[in-house]
Amino acid sequence: MLTEPIQIALVDDHRLFRSGIASMVDSFNRYNVLFEAAHGKEMVDKIASGMVPDIVILDINMPVMDGISTAQWLKKFQPSIRTIILSMFEDAEKVLTMVKMGVKGYLLKDAEPHEFEAALLKVTEGDLYYPDFVTKHLLNNFNNDKTAIVKLNPREIEFLRLTGTELTYKEIADTMCISVRTVDSYRDQLFEKLGIKSRVGLVLYSIKNKLIDL
Repeated sequence: MLTEPIQIALVDDHRLFRSGIASMVDSFNRYNVLFEAAHGKEMVDKIASGMVPDIVILDINMPVMDGISTAQWLKKFQPSIRTIILSMFEDAEKVLTMVKMGVKGYLLKDAEPHEFEAALLKVTEGDLYYPDFVTKHLLNNFNNDKTAIVKLNPREIEFLRLTGTELTYKEIADTMCISVRTVDSYRDQLFEKLGIKSRVGLVLYSIKNKLIDL
């Protein structure tokens, strides 16, 4: 059964680098580069003209409208578009800023092609893709004082441990022999119980409380 390709927008001010990424993304199954833009303002104009991507791969440092401003615009006006940050630096402060704004993935510009494809796949399936250095930055800034005394049942603990793996939510459901809807229920209950808003937060809670190892 044929499915529509996932439409990608590349927003980066380095044309040669952008072209290389575009060629690589086009070589992956299921993905098509809908458009390229040199900065956030150009991306906004293209989206306004009707070119709406499923995923934006976004540089941080750009002229006219940088990555942070662009991510803020996407969150406010196009929240259904998923964002993957593409950066040259392991900048802890900017990583944290972007994660708080809801970006779904973070890649370094020297990442291997298989890492790009893995990030696209994860984000396409509704999951997050953060490399180890991002997790470590988040862990160092994660305050779990509010949630340390929360009591969890064995199934909730099993679910938390599985969130720290490469499994998608559907694969977690299969592993636990439950439905995807039940997994969604576990996730939402834990979000409320622990005061957490993302899968990254669940993983960090599990690390802090020694449910899983980093």
